[in-house]
Amino acid sequence: MEIKDMVRMANQIADFFKGYGHDEAVKEVADHINRFWDPRMRSAFFRHLESGGAGFTDLVKDAAPLVRKPGSATLPMREPKDRKTGLPKEAHEA
Repeated sequence: MEIKDMVRMANQIADFFKGYGHDEAVKEVADHINRFWDPRMRSAFFRHLESGGAGFTDLVKDAAPLVRKPGSATLPMREPKDRKTGLPKEAHEA
């Protein structure tokens, strides 16, 4: 995959979620990349970040720490949400 295409795709994901508010958008961008980008794409993502991340929006860069590195067995934590409202549950409800 060309770097310019990967940057465009990551920025399109960020553009979709930017209306969620910054903190939620960061989580959603990372979640989308974790779910739908294969390890080769995520490897290219991290290589590009290490070389400066030219072209990535700030939202993509902010989401990067939540993106799983290929080969990582741990999943990022997600807040439990109420099924009816979609809002985060209080700690005692989870």
